[in-house]
Amino acid sequence: MTGTPRVRRRPEVGDPAPWRFPEPARAELPNGLQLLLVDLPGQHVLSLRVALRAPLAQEEPGREGSTLMMARCLDEGTRSRTATELAELAERHGIALGAGAGERRVHLGLEVTGRHLGTALDLLVECLAEPTFPEAEVTRQVRHRLTDIAHELADPTGRAQREFREAYFAAGERARVPVGGSTASVATLTPQMLRERHEALTPHGGVVVLAGDLSGIEDPVGLISATVGAWRPAGAPVDDGPRQSLRADDAARVLLVPREGAGQTELLLGRRGPDRRTPHGWGTYQALALLLGGAPHSRLDRVLREERGWTYGMRLGFRPRQVGGQCVVAGAVRADATLPALQETLRILDTPGSELGEREVREAADFVAMTAPARYLTADSVADELVSLLADGLGPDTVTSTLRQLRELTREQAARAWEEVRTGPGWTVVVVGDPEAIAPVMDAGLGPVQVAGASPLSPRPGSPPPGS
Repeated sequence: MTGTPRVRRRPEVGDPAPWRFPEPARAELPNGLQLLLVDLPGQHVLSLRVALRAPLAQEEPGREGSTLMMARCLDEGTRSRTATELAELAERHGIALGAGAGERRVHLGLEVTGRHLGTALDLLVECLAEPTFPEAEVTRQVRHRLTDIAHELADPTGRAQREFREAYFAAGERARVPVGGSTASVATLTPQMLRERHEALTPHGGVVVLAGDLSGIEDPVGLISATVGAWRPAGAPVDDGPRQSLRADDAARVLLVPREGAGQTELLLGRRGPDRRTPHGWGTYQALALLLGGAPHSRLDRVLREERGWTYGMRLGFRPRQVGGQCVVAGAVRADATLPALQETLRILDTPGSELGEREVREAADFVAMTAPARYLTADSVADELVSLLADGLGPDTVTSTLRQLRELTREQAARAWEEVRTGPGWTVVVVGDPEAIAPVMDAGLGPVQVAGASPLSPRPGSPPPGS
């Protein structure tokens, strides 16, 4: 018997349900540290983070980098174990332990399976509470940091970043110097200086985050209270109030950095941008970053890479700081296209907000919002995000509210947010490349020009600051 074949319709694909950032459970430890627990079933490698207030602005002049070096030397020997014994203990139990520093905090972190969490916490507290900063180990770490600085300065990207900091920030601002210090400051660091920096650490205003599958941990709050929560140093509470780093009065200029024989020219442009508390919504700026310079189909890449073939990629992003932030554009271009690539970059960046398209705004916002679950797929990414938010004085629900902003973003909102950046103080432009390739920039009328190591030059008559 035959009949009419049944036609099966394919199901229609709808929009995904709104995703929420994991909501942590909260507790306060005996020493005042705030504890956040995030249970992530299936994430059997736990991620623990400890963030303690240690503002870089409190480093003594000439000791820049002491905070980072102190953090790096915490596991280089304690009153109970040598650096080798600490490393062997960590290796036997599969513990990955590390430490670093940021603008306002010292961060300690570890990765470990649940059954070794107790041992890992004991190890972390030992490194935090009783480091000895042995002279041989400190000397070795200083030598490594000096080598890193030399490599950074030898790399065009690293050199551009250093020159940008010094050109953008006002004299005397700590932000002019990298977190890890300069060659001059790091070379003077001694074990005693690191001990003094360590003595300033305190649990006041600090946070502990534990993320991962907590189903096998009988009493995580009690376990952390008995270890990290029992740490009671003598350090006094730190005044860590909000403060904006001052921009230099002459920041809107072009800085040329000659590098003989460079086959590419490194471009780095920056101007004032928002922090995460912006009234336009931080999600708005995440979408703008993708739209303008965050992907191969963004406005910058579409012209500079796909149409002109001048670069492998030019990226735009927003860097939030404690107060305020920066909009930064960076990439390498062909040496023989230095001037036209820079001019085209400035032209694209001068696009009025009113010319942003409805479709490109919507596509950028959807991409950022819908890829969020993948960005926060692991325990370490969740823990790192929570520490970052809390360091800025923001709550764990910030990610969820940011995603809601993205889903509701309109072209008009994006236009207003971009106009605030576009019409602000002019761009600080750093150009690192072969002298012959970058020479045409000198007379291009882009604004005040300075050659690295030389006195500022006057702009051509009628030349406005870059990007004004």
